[in-house]
Amino acid sequence: MKVVSCLHAAVMVSDLDRSIEFYTGTLGLAQVDRDLNYPGAWYQIGDFQIHLIENANYQASDGIDLTVSTRNPHIALGIQDLEQAQQRLLAANCVVKMSNSGRAALFTQDPDGNAIELTLVDPERESTKKFDII
Repeated sequence: MKVVSCLHAAVMVSDLDRSIEFYTGTLGLAQVDRDLNYPGAWYQIGDFQIHLIENANYQASDGIDLTVSTRNPHIALGIQDLEQAQQRLLAANCVVKMSNSGRAALFTQDPDGNAIELTLVDPERESTKKFDII
């Protein structure tokens, strides 16, 4: 077997409307159409998708500790302006923790406590689908 790409990540959420506000409004992701018979929302990021799947009984792990951010389950997204991302998250009253590694990256959480890493990437490398982490 040879894995050739990552297609999507499924993220459980307890309140779809609240999560859409975060992923669309705060993160600025582009929502795409989906034709399924259960509550959810899909977001397209290049060739990758994030699938929000609503489960009203979902509770994120109590073990998410942003002080050790890289050792938590998380989705990592490449961004072009770390300062802008930080200010946008703070304006939305989101938890923000700069990466402990010294990299140009930060960690935050969605409304259900799912951890998200935002890492500064070199936009010149976008066409190759490989990013140089700055």
